[in-house]
Amino acid sequence: MSDVTRIAEGLADLAAAAARTIAHAEALAPIVAAMRATLVGGGTLFFAGNGGSAADAQHLATEYVVRYRAGTQRALRAMALTTDSSLLTACANDFGFEHVFARQVEALARPGDLLIVHSTSGNSANCLLAVEQARALGVRTVAFTGGDGGTLAVRADLAFVVPSTQTNQIQELHLAIQHQIAALLTAELSA
Repeated sequence: MSDVTRIAEGLADLAAAAARTIAHAEALAPIVAAMRATLVGGGTLFFAGNGGSAADAQHLATEYVVRYRAGTQRALRAMALTTDSSLLTACANDFGFEHVFARQVEALARPGDLLIVHSTSGNSANCLLAVEQARALGVRTVAFTGGDGGTLAVRADLAFVVPSTQTNQIQELHLAIQHQIAALLTAELSA
């Protein structure tokens, strides 16, 4: 099998996963509404995740603060909880890695904000503790997960589950979905 054939098959598999995901798109409506309400109300979107999802958190926060598309876009309140290496390593050392996001939520998040966690398994301990901390503060939560949704799909206020068990597909579709949401909200809120 040639390299090109393998790449084409991988893209076809991703397209099939995207088609399965589209069938659940209605579940995105309350998530978009929560994100819109947060930004319109002057709240902050807080993004968190591990590994590739951490990179997505940083990427997504940037889309809101800097710009999603060329042109005029006002800066919108968004922050990734994955970027401060001093904070992350101190917290992991002093309290345990499972607390790295919850500690930041405790310090930074307030009612009117929205915590958005990405976890391909839906069972990342640090994301679960962050959701619990947010709930204790009266901060709404959204989980983007995959597979069966894991514990996060039940504990978060809102959840979207990508119907795949392949980590790369889940992450690629999370980012694609979030890009569509960013396109919608940044255009709407900059008009």
